[in-house]
Amino acid sequence: MATAHPRVWFEQAEADLRAAALSASGGAHEWACFQSQQAGEKALKALLYGRGVPSITTHSLRRLIRECEVFDETFRAFGEAARFLDQHYIPTRFPTALDEELPPTRYYEKADAEACLQSARSILERVSPFFAS
Repeated sequence: MATAHPRVWFEQAEADLRAAALSASGGAHEWACFQSQQAGEKALKALLYGRGVPSITTHSLRRLIRECEVFDETFRAFGEAARFLDQHYIPTRFPTALDEELPPTRYYEKADAEACLQSARSILERVSPFFAS
């Protein structure tokens, strides 16, 4: 794998958040939830890569938040947003992850997408100042 470029990771996090909003507005609520999770994950990884962490293998935002707390304890306030988004990493993408008779496209609702978007936005807003020019 190539060397991690923190700004590239953060730029993709922002793009994922925009895609999540578009998915939500189009009624693809399960994708909005997954893309929100991805936006949060990539933003936190961008920050950690920028702090010199050489390799990150976890997809858990809660774990990434704990690692960010090591150098900035204010990240503790984002633990609940991270935990919430973690719950949407797998079930949003697999037809039988939640209900064997109801695929994610019919399981997830507008309120789910809005809550995921809000959680991701809060994380990106916290990480954003680290990438201000």
